Amino acid sequence: MYKVDVFVVLKPGVLDPKGEAVKKSLNVMGYEGVNEVRIGKFIEVWLDAESREDALRQAEKMSKELLANPVIEDYRVKIVEGE
Repeated sequence: MYKVDVFVVLKPGVLDPKGEAVKKSLNVMGYEGVNEVRIGKFIEVWLDAESREDALRQAEKMSKELLANPVIEDYRVKIVEGE
């Protein structure tokens, strides 16, 4: 079994109202050096696969087809544990 972490964020140039709200709040709190905040998703997936390469391939396919919207989001897949 493999544990895969998937990180999803909006692509540069796509409006991120949540990130902008957090940035403004941080600035109000005195964190003046914060120039940009992007809010995303973190997804953990445990899956059975024959190899690390197979687990990575499956996770990439899942991310592209369901976990992220490739039109407006970028994603990164990382295998963090495996047998």
